[in-house]
Amino acid sequence: MGIRFTNSLTRRAEEFKPIAAGEVRMYNCGPTVYSHVHIGNFRSFIFADLLRRFLEFRGLKVTQIMNITDVGHLTQDDIEAGEDKMEAAARRERRTPWEIAGMYMNEFFEYVDLLNLRRATRYPRATEHIPEMIAMIRRLVETGHAYVVNGNVYFEVSRFPAYGRLSGNTIEQLKAGARIEPNPEKRHPADFALWKQDPRHLMQWDSPWGRGFPGWHIECSAMSSRYLGESFDIHTGGEDNIFPHHESEIAQSEAASGKPFVGVWMHARFLQVDGKKMSKSLGNFYTLNDLRAKGVDPMSLRYELLSTHYRMQQNFTFESLEGAGKAVERLRTFKGRLADLLRANQQNAARNKDIGKASAGLLKGFGEALDDDLNVSPALACLHDFARAVNSLLDRGALDSADAEQALTALAQADSVIGVLEREKEKREPDAEALKMIRARDASRRNKDFATADRLRGELRTRGVILEDTRDGTRVRVVQ
Repeated sequence: MGIRFTNSLTRRAEEFKPIAAGEVRMYNCGPTVYSHVHIGNFRSFIFADLLRRFLEFRGLKVTQIMNITDVGHLTQDDIEAGEDKMEAAARRERRTPWEIAGMYMNEFFEYVDLLNLRRATRYPRATEHIPEMIAMIRRLVETGHAYVVNGNVYFEVSRFPAYGRLSGNTIEQLKAGARIEPNPEKRHPADFALWKQDPRHLMQWDSPWGRGFPGWHIECSAMSSRYLGESFDIHTGGEDNIFPHHESEIAQSEAASGKPFVGVWMHARFLQVDGKKMSKSLGNFYTLNDLRAKGVDPMSLRYELLSTHYRMQQNFTFESLEGAGKAVERLRTFKGRLADLLRANQQNAARNKDIGKASAGLLKGFGEALDDDLNVSPALACLHDFARAVNSLLDRGALDSADAEQALTALAQADSVIGVLEREKEKREPDAEALKMIRARDASRRNKDFATADRLRGELRTRGVILEDTRDGTRVRVVQ
């Protein structure tokens, strides 16, 4: 049946057909770099990475753009009455907005690498694309879709009849549901700012309407059209982006170009923690570094965040994270056994036909599951079924090195999408301190002091030293 995705715009599953055969142009809403990026943000980013990897697994060439918002994102986006998030952070931390952006952007990329996200084709920053935003705003004013009042520019939603089709919010509902006194400059309460003037704002640029700064929504429209064209294939983000951000993107982009903006909209649901919304006040707000300080392997978190279907709300718990870690360790052990057999260069006169069937079955079932709206749960089940079947053959000594190579190739193809094994880099020996801890753990196990042994194993894991207790003894691996 081919690839099918659920389109948030039409609310139905549709066969995916890129605009240009064999190529996919995709835009992913990225971070607003005013604070630490938390694990809820990374659920959306890992979903986008999984989508990109799967499209490449299917042989498509992907151009992926993920923006960096470093100006214009207000603290109350739906009513445009809040403070710019960058400037709020700058005042709070007594730095410039540019220093804030640089600090948290560097942290974001550190997490991108630790969680093994493939780097996007480009990460355009809003502050570096002000001319493109001004050009698009000028076009909207010229076509009558936007108007200027006292140096502020607003998009007039009544001039775009399709406004609300993504979110389901009609213009009448928005007017009736307005939560603050209407802005007297606006012709309709739902009109949104494209360019704003505020002499108190720290980040300012010259424009045809005076010095000011862009609205949040215009940034993504300007940057996506710059790098992907006026019409492109896929746009993703978290469900909180649907309104007002993505709704406004559609309106201003299609009003400016006269063309359909995006073929498929895909949105990831929220991540809860222990059944509650993530919040610093509740003490359940986590960044990757918070979890690493607790000894969590980033690949365990990656597996956990991608293991629930993107359109289902996910509940993060430390129990589920522990289960994800065990799943990753099983796959690593399986890969290690195959690699050991491959290195042994063991040849059997009669090849095992089961390994070919198992490898082909893995790739068929894995791919077909993901063809169905990126249905990751049965895809992961195929992967673990494959590992169990081949482990059984390994236990019986029924495979040779050529079989191991075939199985490793299939495993690598599946992991090119899942991405929890390929980043692993092994070293020959742990450092001297880790070796002392390993010897102490071995002694604890011999003395049946399993509590101490478990504690040392956990401490070693935080140092990137993984111990695998196998029937052949303890295997030591050092991972990045």
